Amino acid sequence: MNRLRQALDPFLLMLIATVALASILPARGQGARMAEGMADAGIVLLFFLHGAKLSRAAIWQGARAWKLHAATLATTFLIFPLLGWLLGRFGPVPEAMRPGLLFLTLLPSTVQSSIAFTAIARGNVAAAVVSASFSNLLGIVVTPLLVALLMQRAESGNFVSLSAVEGIVLQLLLPFILGHMLRPWIGGFIDRHRAKIGRVDRGSILLVVYAAFSAAVVEGLWQTVSRDELVMLVAVSTGLLLIILLTSWGMGRLIGLSREDAIVLQFCGSKKSLASGVPIAGVLFPAAMVGPILLPVMVFHQLQLIACAWLARHYGAQANVEEEIAVVRG
Repeated sequence: MNRLRQALDPFLLMLIATVALASILPARGQGARMAEGMADAGIVLLFFLHGAKLSRAAIWQGARAWKLHAATLATTFLIFPLLGWLLGRFGPVPEAMRPGLLFLTLLPSTVQSSIAFTAIARGNVAAAVVSASFSNLLGIVVTPLLVALLMQRAESGNFVSLSAVEGIVLQLLLPFILGHMLRPWIGGFIDRHRAKIGRVDRGSILLVVYAAFSAAVVEGLWQTVSRDELVMLVAVSTGLLLIILLTSWGMGRLIGLSREDAIVLQFCGSKKSLASGVPIAGVLFPAAMVGPILLPVMVFHQLQLIACAWLARHYGAQANVEEEIAVVRG
């Protein structure tokens, strides 16, 4: 039971509760418009805070361990999208869930959990900070570009419209740049109150999720997604995670990374950010589509936490044993 509690992400439980609330009491009419307006404001605040949290030193450090960072970005924005496209075309993925599964593979890496798992595994924590931060920074631009390139509908062209491009600039890019420019004045406050700001981050995401799933429920989400399709989504997501974990570890060995850097590549390259995915989806897609689009992201998020938590403990135990052996051999 204790292991189950450790594996379950408390924030994911809040997300599930938010989805349940939206399913039972979806926002309608004027309430829906208010929820969407609050969600938009939450997205702006979220990316403003992301910009303010990223230090200039972390950006300049990104130019150093270029082999590791290039491999992480290639895994995140090349190999992952290729796997998502192949699964959508040839895999046993329900038609209604293919856009969401593909969108999942286009997202940047996580930051907090990638760094935490790297630390537990005794990997290169400094490199994990840089790789994960760079991935999120590039994701603001690269993820929408990949969506425009890969997520097309024959009947109506790209999902990404001119208004979506404007939304990316106004709701994601400009707040991020403004927050980063103001860091010299507000960075100290941000760093001192990271726990409280983290709650603001999560609150913003919950607002977006509630607005998104409310619109999807009103449009009949749970009448179009069956239990068997959800089971299939979990199975496909598990297979995708296994493939990318093995691929990222093999790539680290192939290009000659140290054990510590190979751990960074595996954890930063195999994870997808729910925190970035929710607001990006809210900007790029129509309100009724955001709920179905986010389902695969939420499923994969929990699977990656369970798998990477186990791996991190395993690698950490290995490192401890190796240190003990080295001490005995003297």
